[in-house]
Amino acid sequence: MKFNEKVWANTTAVFVGVVYLFCRFAIALFPGFSMAVTRSWFHGFDVARIWTPRAFSENFLLGFVTAVALSWLAGWLFAWLYNYFSVKK
Repeated sequence: MKFNEKVWANTTAVFVGVVYLFCRFAIALFPGFSMAVTRSWFHGFDVARIWTPRAFSENFLLGFVTAVALSWLAGWLFAWLYNYFSVKK
């Protein structure tokens, strides 16, 4: 089986973009719960000092664009590596 690199990359980028937007809206709607989840994902690291419930801050667009772009690149690289290593030699 061979992956189409562009299809895999596009799928990964769209998925990460949707997750990014979901997280931003979750922070705006449920800031306390979002901070609790963040703490649990970072093994109890105290994020209260750096936490801002302003989900749509000045760097929202930069974060969204870089997350989508890097996930596209990671998706493409994953598919390319999969195809490379799955070839029987």
